[in-house]
Amino acid sequence: METLQVAQGGGVTTVTLARPERKNAINDVMWRELREVLEGIAADPSVRCVVLTGAGGAFCSGADLSGAADVTEERPHQLGVMRGINLVVRALHDLPQPTIAKVDGVAVGAGFSLALGCDLMVATPESRFSAIFARRSLTVDCGLSWLLPRAVGRQKAKELALFADIITAADAADLGFLNRVVPAEEIDAFVDDWAARLAAGPPIALAMTKRAVDRAFESTFQEALDTEALTQTVNFATADTLEAMTAFIEKRDPTFRGR
Repeated sequence: METLQVAQGGGVTTVTLARPERKNAINDVMWRELREVLEGIAADPSVRCVVLTGAGGAFCSGADLSGAADVTEERPHQLGVMRGINLVVRALHDLPQPTIAKVDGVAVGAGFSLALGCDLMVATPESRFSAIFARRSLTVDCGLSWLLPRAVGRQKAKELALFADIITAADAADLGFLNRVVPAEEIDAFVDDWAARLAAGPPIALAMTKRAVDRAFESTFQEALDTEALTQTVNFATADTLEAMTAFIEKRDPTFRGR
C-alpha cells in the first residue's frame, strides 16, 4: 500500500491513513486503496473489529484539494469522482464488523466524515474537528449530511456545517458525537482494550445490532420491533448463542466463532 498501513492481530485490523506530510489528506490513491482494503475486510470473517486512525499526529485533514484548481481535459468529471468516493464511504458504513475511529489531531472535512462514519470514536484532548467544507465554497460530503444530524440533531448540524467552525474534543464530547476523550499517552491502550473486547464478542449479533441501530431513524417503532424479532430468531439459531448460554451456566467466558 502506498498511502495506508494495515496491521492485523487478535481479530483486529488497524487501518492507518499514512500521508503525514499532508496531515493524511486523502488523494486519489488513498481513496482507491481504502476501498480495496475495506471491501477485503468485509469479506474476511477473521476480522472482528476495525480501527481507523491516522499517522503523524493527525487523523485526516480531508480530501487533498491541492490539484483541484487545475482544470484540464484529463481531469475526471467531478460527478464521477464523487461517485467513486461514495463507494468508499459506503464500504465503511456497510462493514459488518464494529469500527472505531482513533483520532489524534485534526479530523476535518472528509476526515471528519470518515471518523463520524465509524461506530465509535475516541480522541485525545488535542483533537480538533470541523465540517470545514463551507470555507472552501463546498457542500458537506462523504455522508456528512446524513451522519451529522443523526449525531447532534438538525439545528446543531446546520450550525456546524454553515459556520464550519473548529470544534475541540471537549465540545465534541458535549455534542455527543465523541465517545471518549483520552490523554494522548493512553489512547492506544484504551482503543486496544475496546477493540479486543469487540473482537471477542459475537460477530453475528454485533453485526445485526449495528444495522438495527443505524436504521433506527428510518424505522417506525413497529418496524424496529419486527427487526428485533427477526434478528433475535437468527441469533437463537447460531452456535454462538448456544455457547453464550452454556458459558453462563458453566461460569466461564464464552468463545465466539461467528457460527
